[in-house]
Amino acid sequence: MRSTLVLDDLRVQKIRRADGSWAFTILWPDCSEDEEAESYLRLYEGSGSQETYAYYLVDHLRWRLREGLTTETTRLTDLHRYQGAVGAQVPMPYGRPWRMPPKRPYGTSALSVSATVLKGFYLHQCVRRGINDELREALDVGRLPTQSDRNRAFLGHAITSVPKNPLAPRQGTRRRHPKMLPEGARPDLLESVNTARDAMVVTWLSDTTLRIGGLTGLHLVDLHLRENADCGECKTPHVHVCHRQNNCNRARAKKKEDWGLADGVITGGEIYRVSPAMVSSYFKYMTTEYAKYATGHGMLLIQLAGQQIGEPWTADAARGMLRRAGRRAELPGRIKPHAFRHTTTSKILDVTNNDSWVAKEAGNWASVQTVDEVYGHPDMHSPEFVSALKSVWGELE
Repeated sequence: MRSTLVLDDLRVQKIRRADGSWAFTILWPDCSEDEEAESYLRLYEGSGSQETYAYYLVDHLRWRLREGLTTETTRLTDLHRYQGAVGAQVPMPYGRPWRMPPKRPYGTSALSVSATVLKGFYLHQCVRRGINDELREALDVGRLPTQSDRNRAFLGHAITSVPKNPLAPRQGTRRRHPKMLPEGARPDLLESVNTARDAMVVTWLSDTTLRIGGLTGLHLVDLHLRENADCGECKTPHVHVCHRQNNCNRARAKKKEDWGLADGVITGGEIYRVSPAMVSSYFKYMTTEYAKYATGHGMLLIQLAGQQIGEPWTADAARGMLRRAGRRAELPGRIKPHAFRHTTTSKILDVTNNDSWVAKEAGNWASVQTVDEVYGHPDMHSPEFVSALKSVWGELE
C-alpha cells in the first residue's frame, strides 16, 4: 500500500507489507524508485534502522542533486563537504549551509549516523556496480584496535585492525552525563495527568527502565503479573518486551531478543520485573478505560479520544502526553521518556553502592561498560566524597 502524494523532490515512501510491517524506499517525483537507494535500503529490510537510514540518505541525495554529483563522480572531499554543510566541523570550505532554519544542524550523534549511512551507501554501490575505485579505497580503511574493540570482539587478542569511518565526527572518551528527571517529578506528574492510562505510563516508566517503544509495543499476553507465571523464567510478576515488526502502531522494542508464543504463553524477550504500584495502576486502567474502549487488538495502551478511539496508542502520543503533563506540573525542561530510564538506573546504582552488574541486569543494558561509562560518577554528598574535598581544601584537623 503506497501513498499517492506527489512532491517535486526526492522523498521517502512508506510501504505497508501484507503482514502489517513497514518498509521504506526513496522515490523520484514521477513515483519511480531510486534504484541505488532501493538496493542499499533492502539490506536493512525488517529492521528499525531502515527508516532512519532512508531519511538520512534522502537528505544527502537531495544535496547531491544540487551539487550536480553522481555516485561515479563523488569523491571523499565531496562527502566531507556534505558533512560540513549539515553541521560537522571540517577544515575546508563547504559552500552554503544545507539545513536552513527552521531545520537545525546535525548534532554529534546525528552526524555519526549520517557518516554510517554515507559510508555504507557508497561502499555498497562501488562494490556492487564496480565503479569509483578511488572513493571505495578512501572509505574502506581501518585503524588499530583499542582495548574496548578487543573486549567486544570474539578472539579480540588476535585482531590487528578494525574498520574506520573517515566521515565520522571525533568522539570524546566518555559520554555526556545523561539527563535525569527533575526532583520530585513522579508525584507532580501523577497529579497532572488526566487518565488512568497516563498515570499507568508514568508509574511503569518510573519503576522500571522500559523504553517508550517497548512500553507502547506491549501486548496483554506479554504481561505476567502474578507469582510463578507459566513461562517459568521469573518467579515474581514481570513483563516480556518482545520485538514485533508488525505492530499496527509501529511501536517496536529496541533489542531483538528471541521470544516465542506456545500454548498462549510468551517466553523470551527482555524481562522486566514489575512493582506492586505498577500492578495496581494496571488494574485501575484495565477495569475502567480499557474495558470501555478497547477494540480487541490485544495491545496494552489504547487511544482514549478522537476518531481512532480504542485503537493502539503510539510512542509519539505517549511522548506528547508526558510533555504536556510536565508543563501543567510546571516542571523545568521537557519531560522525555528516556529520562525515566536514566533516573531509575542512577537510583539503583546509588542504593547498591555503584554495583554496575545489578544496574545492568535491572536496566537490561547492553554491557557493564555502558553502565560504568554513562553513570560511573561519585556521589557528591557521600561522606567519602566530602572528606576527600575537605582534605584537599585543608579543612580537616
